[in-house]
Amino acid sequence: METGNYSEVTEFFLVGLSQYPQLQLLLSVLCLIMYLIILPGNSLLIIIIILDSRLHTPMYFFLGNLSFLDICYTSSTVPQMLVMVTSERKSISFIGCALQMVISLGLGCTECVLLAVMAYDRYVAICNPLRYPIIMNRVLYVQMAAWSWITGYLISLVQTVLTMILPFCGNNVIDHITCEILALLKLICSDISMNVLIMAVASIVILVIPLLLIFISYVFILSSILRINSSEGRKKAFSTCSAHLTVVILFYGSALFMYMKPKSKYTKVSDEIIALSYGVVTPMLNPIIYSLRNKEVKEAMKKVLSRQWHLWKI
Repeated sequence: METGNYSEVTEFFLVGLSQYPQLQLLLSVLCLIMYLIILPGNSLLIIIIILDSRLHTPMYFFLGNLSFLDICYTSSTVPQMLVMVTSERKSISFIGCALQMVISLGLGCTECVLLAVMAYDRYVAICNPLRYPIIMNRVLYVQMAAWSWITGYLISLVQTVLTMILPFCGNNVIDHITCEILALLKLICSDISMNVLIMAVASIVILVIPLLLIFISYVFILSSILRINSSEGRKKAFSTCSAHLTVVILFYGSALFMYMKPKSKYTKVSDEIIALSYGVVTPMLNPIIYSLRNKEVKEAMKKVLSRQWHLWKI
């Protein structure tokens, strides 16, 4: 009877880093600054890819998806987090928490698959350049992007539903800055061994396998690059992959550390900082990395900005 009375939870309180008000304020200010960089940076990249016909290729189509994903991911967490910091009542409804979790987790899972798809695209472009237009035709690369989103959200939906249907027995204080699945699992008062097992399997499917595919792709890519006779050709081939490889290291480094490390090694402050890196820092750096390391993007950006400048002067 008592368990039944306590099991109904209608809202959650997000109290992550409340015990460290100065650190919380600092992270909030940093998140706001980075969010204000993420929105125009990724939006500009999407606009450039749409407007410049030279960028209407599979690689930039995937990059546009990645930029859109980063905007959505940060928008699903950062504004709500900033409201929580400035609000006295740091609460979110049960439905709101479930929606935030399914959206943010789905976007994170989608990015894992999308980065593997982008690695395959680079593999085909460098290892089979003559057949690249035939293999990476429009139908295929659109389907690959679509299945990245579908796979990511299917995994997210399953994990969210299996978490939210379990009893919380009145425990509604989440020791995190967002509705994050690991923090929510700590509140459940019944057996979560099935959830832990499914999460472990999902981590392998969505983190380890894509990372392994990326690694294999780059082994073949590196082998092909080393066989190129001219240094200029090797430099050009490597420059098309360096931006993607940098993003992979940033994203997977924080994601693997967050979801695959032993439970005993979790600390509150480190979790929040890793979450910040995973959810805000990488989306902020993505457009910077791709614009700085990619000659075509830099040229297209100059062209679009020059055109807008002339229009503004007129």
